[in-house]
Parts: sequence; C-alpha cells; structure tokens
Amino acid sequence: MGVTDVLTRKKGVITGDDVMKLFQYARDHQFAIPAINVTSSSTVVASLEAARDAQAPIILQVSQGGAAYFAGKGVSNTNQFASIKGSIAAAHYIRSIAPAYGIPVVLHTDHCAKKLLPWLDGMLEEDEKYFKQHGEPLFSSHMIDLSEEDKDVNIAITREYLQRAAPMKQWLEMEIGITGGEEDGVDNTAVDNNSLYTQPEDIYDVYSALAPVSSYFSIAAGFGNVHGVYKPGNVKLHPELLGKHQAYTKEKIGGLEDKPLFLVFHGGSGSTKQEYLTAISHGVVKVNLDTDLQYAYLTGIRDYMFNKKDYLLKQVGNPDGDDKPNKKYFDPRVWVREGEKTMSARVKEGLTDFNTANQL
Repeated sequence: MGVTDVLTRKKGVITGDDVMKLFQYARDHQFAIPAINVTSSSTVVASLEAARDAQAPIILQVSQGGAAYFAGKGVSNTNQFASIKGSIAAAHYIRSIAPAYGIPVVLHTDHCAKKLLPWLDGMLEEDEKYFKQHGEPLFSSHMIDLSEEDKDVNIAITREYLQRAAPMKQWLEMEIGITGGEEDGVDNTAVDNNSLYTQPEDIYDVYSALAPVSSYFSIAAGFGNVHGVYKPGNVKLHPELLGKHQAYTKEKIGGLEDKPLFLVFHGGSGSTKQEYLTAISHGVVKVNLDTDLQYAYLTGIRDYMFNKKDYLLKQVGNPDGDDKPNKKYFDPRVWVREGEKTMSARVKEGLTDFNTANQL
C-alpha cells in the first residue's frame, strides 16, 4: 500500500480531502514531503522530475517574491499586482504540466506576512472563482505568517482566513514562533532567540481556535529554526520540542491520536538528517527547502560555464577551429538544463532524507 492507494486523484495537483489524506498518511508512516520554492518553469520541472524518479509526492510553492519573478521583473508589483498575477500563472502552469509526471502534487504558497495580505486576498479571489467553475480551489493550500504579530492578533486573523478557505476545503498553514534569518525580503536576523521557540500552550491556543472552523490546517512551530545556511553550531535546533506540543494538545483535547497536530519544518537548509528525522517522528509532514536548492541550481550552470568557457566567448570560433559555431554551447536550453539536473539531484536527496522516496 502506498500514497496513491488513499488518494482519489493519483497524479497532478490534489486538493481538499486528498491533501488531508496525504498528510495523514505521511504522519502515520513517518515521512515528510519537501516543499520546493519555485520561481520559473525550469525550477518546476526540475522538482517534478526528481519526485517522479523517486516515486514520491511533492509540494511546489511560490513565495511573494518568487511569484513576482514568475510574472516577470518588468511587471510592476504595486498593490501586489505582479505577485498575484505570477502566482496565478504559476498555478495554471503547474496544474497543466504536473499530470505528465505521474505524481501527486500539492500546490502551495509560502510565507505571507501581514503587510503582504493583499497578495493572499488576490489569490483567494482567484481560488473562489476557480471553485465555482471546478468545485475545487486553484491552489491546494496557502500559508499565512503573522508570527511577527502579537499571538492573539496572529490567531484571530488566521482564523478569519481559515473561515474563508474552509468552504473550499482548502488547507491553511500558519506560523507561530518566528523563523530566524532572512529570506525573500523578510528579515528576522535581529529577533530575540527566545522568540524562535514556540511554547506548547501557544500551540494549543492555535489548535483550539482553528479546529472548530476546519481541520484543514497545519502549524509551523518554532524550535530554533533559521532561514539560510549557517556554520555548524550557530543554529540550535530542538525538534524534540515538537513532541511536547503533540503531547500537550493530546492531553488538553483528550483524544486518542498521539499526534493530533500537523506540523511544518521551516528553515531546514543545512540541518542534519537526524534533526529532520526527529522532527518527522513528532508529526512534521512538510519540510521547506529553498536555500540549498538555489545553490544546487547555480552549481550546474556555474560548472558548465567554467568547463565550456572557451566555447562561450563568441558565437563563432573555439578550440576546435576558428570557423566552428558555438550555438550548441550557448543555447539557453543547454546550460539551463545543467542547473535543472543539479537542482533535481538535490531534491532527490531531500526526498530520501525525509523518507518520502518510494512512498507512492
């Protein structure tokens, strides 16, 4: 038995009950699904190729900045215009191409701080239009990140958005406890270290507020997470804290499920495999990967440029002869593909580390 045995839609973008079933299966079988930040069709196919070859589900997500890039850097982002349009374009592209890879895909959007809520509003409007036509939202899920706000404000606004998503059975990810470091224009490098560790009482407050609205939500709880890559020892992760969150919530609700929470691991780049596995054992079903993959994509292109330098300096003329054309070397399809290969290899590594490979 595998993931596809519990899903109604076996390949392509999944939504609603299928997302719930996927996360339940992952939690029960102790694996997590990598969430890959995509910024172009190239990074999309690199991720899909890795998941197909590893026979694994995958989460593809766009950030606010990545969505604007998808739209094109020449498009104004006043009032989040480019980010909204880019997210929608990415969603339709992923929906059209994902079935060709034969794997289930969760279509997600990344951190949305309070100042970026117009971006989320624009996407939800499109979700609602799509739902009226197709009976499902355009996106499988969204993330709202109000971790910089007071806890009560964070929970109250998140609840409002979950109420909007609930009729579509759309998943909502929220964050409580700040992820440190800097990513995509959100800079938390100066926050107090104590803010990086969420308390069990805070997690239960989130659960008790959201669960009556919908069960389709997950929590990114802070356990020392930091975006980016840092020298060993500079980041103190304590994934064992996630077990305390599960136990506390279980005790409060008096349920039979040992892990009543769906948890998310942010700031995972550079973490050890054991840190991932410990977090997964405590109910983490989604792990964000971004920084490591950006670097992996670069290495393929960088190495190609170094190795083929003498064939890239001009259109005609290379070490094989002054009249030899170089088009087959400088064609973007050649060197961009090298980046896709190295990114895809790194995604496969994540799929293996998180026990996601061969789960279909």
